Parts: sequence; C-alpha cells; structure tokens
Amino acid sequence: MAVVEAIDLHRTYRTSTGTFRRKWKDVEAVRGVSFEIGEGELFGLLGPNGAGKTTTIKMLITLLIPTSGTARVLGHDVVKDAREVRKSIGYVFGGERGVYERLSGYDNLRYFAELYGVPPKRIRPRIDELLELVGLRGREQERAEGYSRGMKQRLHIARGLLHDPPVVFLDEPTIGLDPIGARELRATVASLAQAGKTILLTTHYMFEADALCDRIAVINRGQIVAEGTPTDLKQRVADGTVVEVEVFGVPEGTVKRVRGLSGVLSVSVEEREQAQVIIVQTRADVELTQGILGTLDGANVGRISRREPTLEDAYVALVAEQ
Repeated sequence: MAVVEAIDLHRTYRTSTGTFRRKWKDVEAVRGVSFEIGEGELFGLLGPNGAGKTTTIKMLITLLIPTSGTARVLGHDVVKDAREVRKSIGYVFGGERGVYERLSGYDNLRYFAELYGVPPKRIRPRIDELLELVGLRGREQERAEGYSRGMKQRLHIARGLLHDPPVVFLDEPTIGLDPIGARELRATVASLAQAGKTILLTTHYMFEADALCDRIAVINRGQIVAEGTPTDLKQRVADGTVVEVEVFGVPEGTVKRVRGLSGVLSVSVEEREQAQVIIVQTRADVELTQGILGTLDGANVGRISRREPTLEDAYVALVAEQ
C-alpha cells in the first residue's frame, strides 16, 4: 500500500487585479497532480517557483482543501480524516520562521512537544534523542536567537519529529544555508530515510535531489511533467551534449536564434557573477559550438566548454519543453 497518494489533485485560487474596479479571476495552481510514495521512500518533488510544489504539500498536510481530487496519507483522506493525518505527519519548511528566538533550543522543543501531545514522561528522553540526531547536543540551553541559520533549521527538523511521525514533509529545508550547514542537514535527512521514515522533499538544488532521492517527480505549471529515479530522468538527455558559453551581455534575440539551430534540444541562460552563461543541450551527433558563436552577434565571449548532461540539465530540458 502506498503511504502517500495524490490522485488528480486540483487547487484553484480566486484572485483580483486593480484597486478601484477589481477584476476577479481564477488561477489554477495545481492541475491534476497524481503520484504515490511507498513506505520508507525518499521522494523528491522538483519544480520552478510557482510550479505548485508548496500548494501540493499544503493539500497533503491538510493546510489547504483540494478544489477537486483525492489525497491520502497512510490510508487517511486528507479532508475527511484530517485529524488522523496530522497525527502521523511532520512538516519542516525552509527559513528561520517558526522558532521562538528568546527561548532556548530545549525550551522550543519542550513547548512544541506539549502541543503535539507527547506524553509528559516521554518528553525529556525524546528531546534528548532528537538533539543527538540533529547535532545540537551541548547547544540546547542557548537561546535560539544566537543560533546560526543552519542550527535553526536543524531545530526545525527536530521539532517536526517530536511525535515520531512515520511520514515527514521537507519543504526546501536547505534554502539559504551555507555549504557546510546544507551538507550537515542533508546528512540528517539521509539518516531519517535510513531509519525508515517516508519522506517527501522539495528542493531547488538538483545535486541534492540526485544524492538523496529514490524517485523524483518534476512539476511545472501545476502538472507533473516527468517521474522516475534520478537515473531515469538523466537518461532523457543521456544521448546529448551540453555546450556552455560564457557571455558578458547576452544580445537580444540570442536565445531564439540558438533555439532555431538544427540539433538544439533546449536553451537556458544562467547568471554567474558578472557574466551570463548560455547553456545549450544538443544532440550528441552534432557539433554546434561554431553555430552557437555565430548567433552571438559580436558579443564579448568568455569561456566555452562541453560536458556530459546532469540531472539539472534533464530538469531544465523538461521544464523548457513546457
């Protein structure tokens, strides 16, 4: 039996434009999302900003009611059995919100343990277990306002696990963290998966999804556009090559001209410090470096390189197709 099921989920918002003469319109944030997550699986939900990731999670954790469709967690309907769903899930979101700054890390966890209904005799040993798990042992008596962003995020994870839920939702848990903090947090997430938790993870970091996830679904404009293991998704562009061209100022119309070259599969532009990098995925049987340079119309070109595709390239190609 699937632990988490989303079946043709839709969510429509009603929004308005204008100040004096308001015009109302419906915006469909999620349009027919379906997927399943098995017991003990770490499932990644990837997509650009506004794609519907957080809206989907909020429906699964009972914070939003679906406009239509069905979702179940451990067999409990997220609308009809919302109380049972909440008992069995933990929710961790990225950022620094949700921590009481003037309380110590320990007092934060004790407060939330009481809210979660953890039995009084179980609170202290449970907090001790979680402090060890997230690497905050020895710092728990310090006020949270003195914690680094990474420490606060680890406190978030401990808070979401206080009632020992079998299902954990992690919504961009490493956002804004420095490399060391992000690495430590990824190790914590991996340890949760090894302990048998069923996890749904959203992230913008493709290498993170590649390293952690058993399966991945890519969502764009409210719909699932691809699903499979990281290897499955990479196979979609395995027969291609990626050409990266560093340009100082991309001439207008460049992307359109590059996309028109025969053998080009997808084109994207990435900002890197003072330059932009044009990333072009091509078929493996064509050599398009000179053709790409010919479209740049005398622009100041820096480094040029060719490489094998990654999960990020597969993700960009899938989103670009839409």
